[in-house]
Amino acid sequence: MTLFTPEDLLLYLYKESSPELTVAIETALKEDWMLREKLQVLQSSAEGLDKVTVSPRTELILKIMNYARETATESVQH
Repeated sequence: MTLFTPEDLLLYLYKESSPELTVAIETALKEDWMLREKLQVLQSSAEGLDKVTVSPRTELILKIMNYARETATESVQH
């Protein structure tokens, strides 16, 4: 039984593993239910990464709004 690291499984998951490693993992997946479970957990985690959304912090938005308000007030006064 060959032990595969999480890095090996990630390479396999993203189709970046060598052909030899791919064959070894696919062979092991047919026989080792624990390896299948580990791969399934990594797949679930990877799917969550695809859904990540990025947004600025509220504090930053407020600073920008305050700056815009101050700038608008200054230009009206001139």
